[in-house]
Amino acid sequence: MTLTTNTRTFVDTVTYRPGAVILYPGKSDMLYRVSTGLVRVHTMDDDGNGLTLRYVKPGEYFGEEALAGVNRAYFAEAVTDSSIDVINPALMSAEDNLVVTTHLVRTLERAYESIYRLVGKRLRARIAGELLELKDTALATQLDSGETMIYATHDELAAAVGSVRETVTKVVGELSREGVISAGYGKITLRNEAALQTIAAA
Repeated sequence: MTLTTNTRTFVDTVTYRPGAVILYPGKSDMLYRVSTGLVRVHTMDDDGNGLTLRYVKPGEYFGEEALAGVNRAYFAEAVTDSSIDVINPALMSAEDNLVVTTHLVRTLERAYESIYRLVGKRLRARIAGELLELKDTALATQLDSGETMIYATHDELAAAVGSVRETVTKVVGELSREGVISAGYGKITLRNEAALQTIAAA
């Protein structure tokens, strides 16, 4: 189910390069949908440490607070080359609103899963779960061997799992030695996804 972007609701499609900030905290008036690419929604603590709240994939929305007229409390940043549809929520039809509401329910479910992973799982399980989550994003590519390689740094993983780079590097090293993954500069190859699933569920 997709939102109908007719001439009344559809405002524009904007392209962003990797690292470009799409939204800053503050006033919200438009709804955004990822057409292509990947967007990271994140926040920062008082010490300037980043925390990834979620990734937004093609067909998914962000900036939903515009529907209620409340301010944003996060940043949205393009992770890869991304094409973003800008939609005027004030002119959405009842059918459009149902589509977005369904999306919000699914986003909330994923948020519950992320919170549970952060609070109730050991770092090893959180990293495995995050790698499996990234497997179905624009950061992943399929190798000739059939394995999946993910372009992600240890800093980015740390921000996603609520840890620091040094600790994440240690766990990534352990998983590499076990043959579950292999890690290079800015990329991680999933060698044994079944093992990753078991670790993520532990």
